Amino acid sequence: MPDLTGTVTLVTGASGTIGHGIARRFAAAGGAVVVHYHRDRSGAGELAGRIRSAGGAAHVLSADLTGERACHDLVDAAAAWRGRLDNLVNNAGIQPVENLEVLTAESWRAMLDANLTSAFACTQAAARVMRETGGSVTHIASIEATRPAFGHAHYASAKAALVMHARAAALEYGPLGIRVNTVSPGLVDRPGLAADWPEGVERWHRAAPLRRLGEPADVGNACVFLASPMASWITGHDLTVDGGVSAHPAW
Repeated sequence: MPDLTGTVTLVTGASGTIGHGIARRFAAAGGAVVVHYHRDRSGAGELAGRIRSAGGAAHVLSADLTGERACHDLVDAAAAWRGRLDNLVNNAGIQPVENLEVLTAESWRAMLDANLTSAFACTQAAARVMRETGGSVTHIASIEATRPAFGHAHYASAKAALVMHARAAALEYGPLGIRVNTVSPGLVDRPGLAADWPEGVERWHRAAPLRRLGEPADVGNACVFLASPMASWITGHDLTVDGGVSAHPAW
C-alpha cells in the first residue's frame, strides 16, 4: 500500500460498514485516523480499539453533521488532535428508500443535508485548515449518481450533486494544493445483506463481471490511493469501484 505515515485523516461516518473499511485501510497505510460517528458510539470505539491494537493511532469524535457549525467544529477538532489534517473522507450519509409518489420535501431536504450539505461544510472547513499545506478530500458518492434506482430519487440526486461539488471544489481549491475527488461504489456487502435482499444480491452477481459484491476494504483502498502521493496529479475525478457492473449492457 502507499505509505501514509505521519498523515492525519478524518473519516466521517466511520462507525458504519463502509466507513469502518475506509478508516482501517488508512490506518493500515500508516496514517493516524480520526473516527467520526453520530449515534454509534460503541461502533466507533470498537473501530478505534482495533486500529490501536494493530499498532495504529485513532481518535474518536462525535458530531451531527446536518449542522454547519458542527461540521466546522469537527474538522477543527480533528486538526487540533495532532496539529494537522492531511486528508478528509466525506463518507457520512443516509440511504432511506422512498418512492417519489410519497416523498416529502422534508425527506428530500433531510437527504441533501445528510449526504451533500455535510460534505460541502466539512470540505469548506478542511480547505481552511489545508490552505497552507495542501491536502486531499474524497467524497463517497455512488454509481447511483448516474444509474438511478426505484425509491432512491433523493439519494441518487444527492450523490450526483456530490460528484459535481467535488469537481467544482477541485477547480477552486486546486491552486491551494488541495485535491478533491469522489469514489463511487457499487453494492458493498454488509452482515446480513444476502439474507435481507437475496434477489438483489443474486442480480448483482449476474451483472458484475467480477461476480462478487464489493467489500468495505475495496472502497478504502480507492480512498487511500486518491489521498496518496501516487494520485498527486489527480483531482476532480470520479473513481468507480463497482466490480465492473457499470460496464454491463443496459439492454
